[in-house]
Amino acid sequence: MVQFNDIVSPDALAARLTINGKKQLFQKIAALAADAYGLDAAIVAEALFDRERLGSTGFGGGVAIPHAKIPGLARMCALVILADPAMPFDAVDEAPVDIIFALLSPVDSGAEHLKTLARVSRYLRDDHNVARLRGASSAEALYALLAGSGTRDAA
Repeated sequence: MVQFNDIVSPDALAARLTINGKKQLFQKIAALAADAYGLDAAIVAEALFDRERLGSTGFGGGVAIPHAKIPGLARMCALVILADPAMPFDAVDEAPVDIIFALLSPVDSGAEHLKTLARVSRYLRDDHNVARLRGASSAEALYALLAGSGTRDAA
């Protein structure tokens, strides 16, 4: 069973970023993915845009889980960004988003992608987890929360 500390690199996190829309967000996620995981930023950004065109990945409560399958990716990878201030995202509740948990999966991941997406969703539906993430003031603090034992149990 995949744990958050298995899919999140300390270099794949950013806190307190000012982001002006989905285009800038997906470019930032792609740049983090290039730095943290050695992925091609253009491919990651395009895959996230393609998925988002199918429907918003903002699921409410100020949280979004953009996700995409990336050709050539060997394992699941995650990136987390805290936006400050919250940004418009076309979420189901029309609320702006400040927690973005991006999930990148291999093209052939199938059930593993869906199971991990469900685990991330469950974790982010817990008000206590969301409050703790919102309280993180740095990438290091975010990593400590995500890599901690409470995260593994909650996910």
